Amino acid sequence: MEIINGVERRRQWRVEDKLRIVAEAERPGARFADVARRHEVSRSVLWMWRKQVRAGTLVAEQAPVFLPVQIMPEPVVMSGSSSAASPRSPAPCEAGSGREASQIEIVLPDGTALRVPETIGAPALRRLLSALRG
Repeated sequence: MEIINGVERRRQWRVEDKLRIVAEAERPGARFADVARRHEVSRSVLWMWRKQVRAGTLVAEQAPVFLPVQIMPEPVVMSGSSSAASPRSPAPCEAGSGREASQIEIVLPDGTALRVPETIGAPALRRLLSALRG
């Protein structure tokens, strides 16, 4: 018999642990109740995790990937050239502000170029890069 003194707290499961336990329960021949008991998790919680995995709401995050960076000088635009503006000129930061936002240009190995403001957040940049790779 286990005697609990004090307040019992809910465990915080990492996403990787949830996915590992659900995968174990999904294996051929695995008994759902045995898997839940072995990991000391309620069967109802395990069913909820399984439902979330199948719905696509419980997914592992992709690990960040480092890409090689090469800093290149801005191209020189001749005053007598036919183009009126440099193709790398940054877009205005705010309408009417008179300031220009600094941009980061990312050129992928296949030649795809992506220009983003330097203030872009890591999650947004990660989504953009994964969309380009897919």
